Amino acid sequence: MISQTDNTPFDPTADGFTPVVATGNHDWPPPNPEADLEWWVIRTRSRQEKAVATALKSLGLTHFLPLVSTERQWGKRKAKIDAPLFPGYLFLQGSRDDTFAADRTRRIASTLKVEDQLGLHAELVCLREAIGRGADFDPYPYLKHGYYAEVKSGPYKGLRGCIDRKSQQGQLIIQVNVLQSAMALNLGGALLTPLGEFPEKESL
Repeated sequence: MISQTDNTPFDPTADGFTPVVATGNHDWPPPNPEADLEWWVIRTRSRQEKAVATALKSLGLTHFLPLVSTERQWGKRKAKIDAPLFPGYLFLQGSRDDTFAADRTRRIASTLKVEDQLGLHAELVCLREAIGRGADFDPYPYLKHGYYAEVKSGPYKGLRGCIDRKSQQGQLIIQVNVLQSAMALNLGGALLTPLGEFPEKESL
């Protein structure tokens, strides 16, 4: 859960997503309250995600902006571009002072404090791992009920996510609960092992 509600839910109905790259420092330390190091959700101004990521990199701040390759059409011309997986959002790991430094870029609409630090950290690690292994995602509705699961075989072995009672067999759902967003990873014949059921999650 985050401490503000000033955000726009991710639209899971868009199509054509194929994750290709994630920008930012990939050597993420785990959340450390003693070091005042936390994850923050950065809500950017319209179409400013990449510019903010570039600014954070120049400031030496740890951040994560997952990008996807998607096809866009301008008149009769089609082209592939790298677009944010979660339009309008990226993630910053740092202190409150770091968020002030980020805000001085004047490209940020709001900074959202994350209550479940360990949960978000685990979700972002899983998402980064999936992208790094060449994951092919499909948009998926956010799950309020389901089962935690782990991939036990194949190229995505060790990844953890969720499975839906109604989803196709061999689908791992990777969620970012703070954004109430989900993507489905199609695993083919890989073995999925349930780890336990989860109840309805608290809304923003």
